[in-house]
Amino acid sequence: MSLTLSAQSTPVVRATLPVVGASLTTITELFYRRMFEERPELLRHLFNRTNQATGAQREALAGSVAAFATLLVERPGERPDAVLARIAHKHVSLGITADQYPLVGRHLLGAVAEVLGDAVTPEVGAAWDEVYWLMANALIAVEARLYAEAGVADGDVWRRMEVAERQQESPEAVSLVLRRTDGRPTVPFRPGQYVSVRVELPDGARQIRQYSLSTAPDHKTWRITVKRERSADGSVPDGEVSSWLHAHAEVGDLLDVSLPAGDLVLPEDDTPLFLASAGIGITPMLSMLDHLALTSATRPVTVVHADRTPLDHVHRDEQADLVSRLADADLHLWYENDAHLSPGTHVAAGRATLDHLTLPADTTAYLCGPLPFMRLVRGELLAKGLHPSAVHYEVFGPDLWLGE
Repeated sequence: MSLTLSAQSTPVVRATLPVVGASLTTITELFYRRMFEERPELLRHLFNRTNQATGAQREALAGSVAAFATLLVERPGERPDAVLARIAHKHVSLGITADQYPLVGRHLLGAVAEVLGDAVTPEVGAAWDEVYWLMANALIAVEARLYAEAGVADGDVWRRMEVAERQQESPEAVSLVLRRTDGRPTVPFRPGQYVSVRVELPDGARQIRQYSLSTAPDHKTWRITVKRERSADGSVPDGEVSSWLHAHAEVGDLLDVSLPAGDLVLPEDDTPLFLASAGIGITPMLSMLDHLALTSATRPVTVVHADRTPLDHVHRDEQADLVSRLADADLHLWYENDAHLSPGTHVAAGRATLDHLTLPADTTAYLCGPLPFMRLVRGELLAKGLHPSAVHYEVFGPDLWLGE
């Protein structure tokens, strides 16, 4: 599929991109407000209410639209596959279907016209309509392929799963082992992928969150590890779904869980790997490490993890065991507080740094954790000579990195 703007739209988008980009946060705020006024059930049953309250979802949408439009006019013909894949996988995990795109387009383009007023001439409106539908149709195509690969009808991703085990991993994190209700093995997935979990809250809203699968796909069950999200300053509620799961999900309970999705997956080759995580970002890395251990991988693996304290480090012993089972792997730990030495590991106090590490030029890197951590690590990796295309990441929540 071509992602090239028409000859008549390209100069219009190039000329108006600065003013549209400068107003995108206002535009997306109006877009969501108008869409939820028409379809309030979308806020209750599909969109993350906390991210709407904080504005994070608006920033992510604005960043993705700006990044896509910029690429169309600055690098015509180049496909933004990384941006599209990340969004498409998230949409598939939510069961988004093609018939929902016209609603989004109508309200988004209507918001552009309302915010920019007389600046939106018929030519400008038509050009930005073309931008939206280039992006929408590209996403629809990717999502259709992902549904087909999973062998399901578009949007048919939800399954009932039973909680087989529950384990408190730290004061703020609990792991849930999930199994099919018919006793058959779970659907295969690729190490690093996630599932969506949908729960009904006390007010009747059905809210959805994504959680990485934290073991290899070689098991008959799935496991997710859920950190209880707490408001830092009380300005927004604590995490609705994580709090519900901590309080209510018990062995024998049934949960609505999506099919696996996500594009942060291991390459099937023998190149060196660099796996860096912070906090609950350890979960997709555990899946990768478990897979590498089960397949007796011999490729070099450098593992970095940062946390507040050893007590907060979920699956700490499991991570160390998985690394010890690999033929050529090293584990490097940083704790902001209460660092202590452990046999066979490199442990340091303070924030993570890669100063002492030497990485082969063909290393593929995977990052997961808070955005400041990932931006810092990515910068250090690029300074060490890794190509930007070799650094991959996973964001828990709206992808505020899309515009970069």
